[in-house]
Amino acid sequence: MRNIRNFLFIMCDQLRADHLSCYGHPHLRTPALDRLASRGVLFERAFVQSGVCGPSRMSFYTGRYVSSHRATWNRVPLPLDEWLLGDYLGGLGHDLALFGKTHWLPDEQGMARLGLAPASGEPLRQGGFLELARHDGHHAEPDGPYARWLREQGYDSPDPWSDFAISTVDASGGVHSGWRMRNVHLPARVREEHSETAYTVGRAIEHIRARGEQAWSMHLSLVKPHWPYVAPDPYHAMYGVEQCLPPVRDAGERADPHPAYAAYMAHPESSHFARDEVWRRVRPAYQGLVRQVDDHLGRLWAELERLERWEDTLIVFTADHGDYLGDHWLGEKELFHDCVQRVPLLVYDPSPQADATRGSRSTAPVEAIDVVPTALQGLGAELPLHRIEGRSLLAHTRGEANVQARDAVFSELDFSFRQARLDLGLAPGDCQATMVRGERWKYVDWKGLPPQLFDLQEDPHELRDLGRDAGYEVVRQRMRERLHLWRADLKLRTTVGLGEVERKTATHRRAGVHYGLWDEA
Repeated sequence: MRNIRNFLFIMCDQLRADHLSCYGHPHLRTPALDRLASRGVLFERAFVQSGVCGPSRMSFYTGRYVSSHRATWNRVPLPLDEWLLGDYLGGLGHDLALFGKTHWLPDEQGMARLGLAPASGEPLRQGGFLELARHDGHHAEPDGPYARWLREQGYDSPDPWSDFAISTVDASGGVHSGWRMRNVHLPARVREEHSETAYTVGRAIEHIRARGEQAWSMHLSLVKPHWPYVAPDPYHAMYGVEQCLPPVRDAGERADPHPAYAAYMAHPESSHFARDEVWRRVRPAYQGLVRQVDDHLGRLWAELERLERWEDTLIVFTADHGDYLGDHWLGEKELFHDCVQRVPLLVYDPSPQADATRGSRSTAPVEAIDVVPTALQGLGAELPLHRIEGRSLLAHTRGEANVQARDAVFSELDFSFRQARLDLGLAPGDCQATMVRGERWKYVDWKGLPPQLFDLQEDPHELRDLGRDAGYEVVRQRMRERLHLWRADLKLRTTVGLGEVERKTATHRRAGVHYGLWDEA
């Protein structure tokens, strides 16, 4: 009998679903992830709760929508009262070991209000993780574990990440900054075996080996293929532009665009990616980074095989969001097109109940918030239904009949910190947008701005915005009503469980409280 003892939660940063061979890319081969898909279930329609790293990850880690957990943007701390995956697993005797990035920040104001001053290594400052090799990889961390390790490998620099990991070198030995996308066709100065992906996966493998037969849980959170789009040799030159997907965009999108969309198109990353020379330079490097991730996951799979951990490890692979890469005349992420909101999601369930679904593809709409309940159910925990807003995916892996299917998925954006807010003349409190995506229609409600509407049946690439078309007001009203129902269902009473509510309903008289009586005994 195979029982789940371990949990491996793998996340890539900024990985598009269409950039894996198991999701249909015609040239980019990802054999390790194809193998995972063949052993588990591939979810065709998996969506994040935000197209921004921080809030998306907090939804993955809490099992709650952004409106519920309230960490709406990068560098916005998760409020102290929120429970994270590591908190739940701690109750099961599992430390959630972290290798890679999280975007989690401690709630300093909340701790100060309560008179708490935990040391840097304590759980309140680590988001419920056991930080064994945290590396966020989007800014210099000269005192971080990766930088220290690079110096141990001989990279003599106070900031080896900037000077080697994300710097490139040309044929004559000239050094160039990887922050400049024009340089990403060149190889990184760091050797492949010392790159961010190799380092992070290597540390994770060492930890699994060290655990032996002890149960473990791990978040392997890989920086790549997130920018800087710098790949080490040979991955920097593994693909040519002819092997890349061309951008999905149409000149009509630039004619009278939605105000927020227009403001995002004016951001420098978007105006650059709108130029053919930019996406033609970046997309091959991006594909090389994806292939490198896959190759190192192949190392991890081999180690799991050697240690016989495929027999008792629940594995979830996903991404925190996608990347425009020039689609819709945009760079980066954030807005609500599918190339950002739709992510790969592969779930390997080792239990015998999942044998019948191995290698299958599910078209059920699923969300980032489903990871927490999946992990908890897999490890035998009772689900805290008064807090968790997601649904376990094990009903899908085990082929259960009558699985409750979603009719829509939801995502949110707070763009208060972005130049778009200034360009639109908005106050910081007026920068919210919420998406509801159903079977046919995608609707985006913008506070103080017109809505957006896309017909996914007739316009699957989302090139024609019907948000201001008078002929679709009935559809828009229906989608607004669906958003209203979703908001009403958010779980805001989080300090009392449903069982306690049941037990305490209408019990005031047993407690000696007899208000409203007239002459009853």
